[in-house]
Amino acid sequence: MHKFAGYTLFLDRDGVLNERLVGDYVVRPEQFVIIDGVLEALKTFSSFFARILVVTNQQGIGKGLMTEEDLSTIHESFLQKVTATGGRIDGVYHCPALEKENSFYRKPNVGMALKAKRDFPEIKFNKAIMVGDSLGDMLFGKRTGMYTVFIGDHSGIPSKYPHLVDYCYPSLAVFADTLKE
Repeated sequence: MHKFAGYTLFLDRDGVLNERLVGDYVVRPEQFVIIDGVLEALKTFSSFFARILVVTNQQGIGKGLMTEEDLSTIHESFLQKVTATGGRIDGVYHCPALEKENSFYRKPNVGMALKAKRDFPEIKFNKAIMVGDSLGDMLFGKRTGMYTVFIGDHSGIPSKYPHLVDYCYPSLAVFADTLKE
């Protein structure tokens, strides 16, 4: 048994799984550009983690830029690619609320984590890892008692908020590679 047996992996979406559109929203499947190495990383994670879940704020819905159906189409297309390459994602959770609404379900609030626990009662947050690229992702992880992995530059969030970041990697692929070692 490896050290992550029974662990749950929570993943942010934009900037971690797909390229972030700065100042814009991914509203069509062709705009969802998977970051290099992500499909291979998800295949690796599938052999390590009991559950792999995506948690994503999607205020583009709240702004009327896309519909729930548009988001579902984007995620279905991505999940097909994940499955076709030998990976898996057990669930995708999203919050369509605008940031100013301060929804319980919008990260950094913990609603999506609690919804996932309701769907998968075996989840233990002290045996979970939140992977993200923003302060909100790290707060979400810490507020639920998870370990946190920051994806991105060490000079950003990790240096400003070291108490929120347990590990930092330049990409999801590098994080996955360290698990194999």
